[in-house]
Amino acid sequence: MKILAAMSGGVDSAVAAARAVEAGHEVVGVHLALSRQPGTLRTGARGCCTIEDSMDAQRAANIIGIPYYVWDFSERFKLDVVDDFIAEYSAGRTPNPCMRCNERIKFAALLEKAVALGFDAVATGHYANIIEDENGNRELHRAAAWAKDQSYVLGVLTTEQLAHSMFPLGATPSKAEIRAEAAERGFSVANKPDSHDICFIPDGNTRGWLADKVGAEQGEILDRNGDVLGKHEGALAFTIGQRKGLNVGYPTDDGKPRFVLEIRPKTNEVVVGPREALALSQVAGTKFSWAGLDPQESGFISEPGESFECHVQVRAHSDPMPAVARIAPATEGADNVGDAMGPELIVTPHEPLIGVSPGQTAVIYVGTRVLGQCTIARTVSAVPAGV
Repeated sequence: MKILAAMSGGVDSAVAAARAVEAGHEVVGVHLALSRQPGTLRTGARGCCTIEDSMDAQRAANIIGIPYYVWDFSERFKLDVVDDFIAEYSAGRTPNPCMRCNERIKFAALLEKAVALGFDAVATGHYANIIEDENGNRELHRAAAWAKDQSYVLGVLTTEQLAHSMFPLGATPSKAEIRAEAAERGFSVANKPDSHDICFIPDGNTRGWLADKVGAEQGEILDRNGDVLGKHEGALAFTIGQRKGLNVGYPTDDGKPRFVLEIRPKTNEVVVGPREALALSQVAGTKFSWAGLDPQESGFISEPGESFECHVQVRAHSDPMPAVARIAPATEGADNVGDAMGPELIVTPHEPLIGVSPGQTAVIYVGTRVLGQCTIARTVSAVPAGV
């Protein structure tokens, strides 16, 4: 096949490109330039897609012996990832920018351009597997190395995108093997640390960055009954589950600490309460998608609206939790989601989820298979107010 290898400048994507060549494919390497102002992206190992990373990718492509290009996706990245990040926080939600980058840049904008140019698939260095069932339907599964598994951040992929995706590292049992292979191939990135943190926040100060972009205004800190406990200097400075820095002047009756339970951007209020109130009995969202066949086509349910057993994962590195999921019709979900339209994916974990907030992504698994995902729009506390 004709393969476009997305080369971030890290060790994983370099080895993935090399393996695609060895598998007999015609491979072209491409690096995505995500900012026209290099100083706005981190350098070294803390971010990704920097000038240094572009040079690392170029050197790896030269060793592999494949054509290499840099594509400017900066405008699309700003609109679909950076601006979305600001908008989500402004609405009191907690977005995952890496998830959005995979969804809207690497497997939407990039894949769209690749297919238009005649490529059959895009290969990346993600740790995940694509498996075909007996009828040739493609399914997304966890990687062999669960410690490095990245299927969660790929949960946003659609059936059409899976048809044009390739993950050459999915069956590799450890990252150590990838580094050893990179060293044998002579890649300078063999021992390059993994990237982490948010690439478009230069100093890592997310709160300060948001305050500069959105502004900060003093508001009230409330308890679950609506009583005013104190003042804050900006709701965007808080995150769900936060304990420190609440600046509430007096202790609770039982002496237990308070935690941030809810952020209300429209009224600029922060709601705090006991740790137990962070437990959620249910999460739901109307923005959901399936990575392959949907639950009914897969045989997990016989008709729409039925519940099915699954596991839910709400963070990239959290453990999957046993749960029950179902699709509720629009009329059922409308009362709970406000202005949301359309059906709603409702996930009820067997044990409460802790510290999850709207804006996060809930990825649904059946065994090792990624069935689909939803952006959490509403949550139900396992401990009602006043209890």
